[in-house]
Amino acid sequence: MRSIALIDVNNFYVSCERVFNPALEGRPVIVLSNNDGCAVARSNEAKALGIQMGTPWFQLRDLARQHGILAYSSNYPLYADMSNRVMTILSRFSPLQEIYSIDECFLELTGMPLPHAAIGQAIQKQIRQWTGLPVCAGIAATKTLAKLANHIAKKHPRFNGVCDLNALNPAEQEEWFTRIPAGEIWGIGRKLAPRLAAIGIHTVQDLRQTNPAMLLRVLA
Repeated sequence: MRSIALIDVNNFYVSCERVFNPALEGRPVIVLSNNDGCAVARSNEAKALGIQMGTPWFQLRDLARQHGILAYSSNYPLYADMSNRVMTILSRFSPLQEIYSIDECFLELTGMPLPHAAIGQAIQKQIRQWTGLPVCAGIAATKTLAKLANHIAKKHPRFNGVCDLNALNPAEQEEWFTRIPAGEIWGIGRKLAPRLAAIGIHTVQDLRQTNPAMLLRVLA
């Protein structure tokens, strides 16, 4: 079976700021876009307060005063440098690397010694030690499933940041797919999720069980 890992730095811009200012750990932090226009990164603590991606800063000032939210101007040279460090480390783990974004990278693990979750844990440990950044790893047979596995790794503490869908039996996979909203699937998102919900597709498992021809008619 093919095995692809998606490595993703958690809350990347915020995590970069925390590397150089450890006092930010555990506090609600957001990073703002150019000219401090809107929130482009949020710590988990800020997300828990209901702050959405893209919310204008002027709408958040009262909430920030109330909850002690710390806002930082974006520092793109810093983020680019930290990204380069992460991607260089990841290149040591697989000769087949596809950098997907500033904080995401696919690695081909097919043919490497099992368990592949152990490779994910080694990646997690080395990036933390060498850069100070926290990462999660999702491993599966396709890139789309690897993205879902990464989502599971981030949201569910039992995986400690590394989820290998290939290592789960079909019943376990189905259990997780039943829990995940269809909008979390790569390429669907908020735009298409309402159209799927209108025809009764609410979860990943719903989508897996739907006739592809009907999906083409709905999503065309």
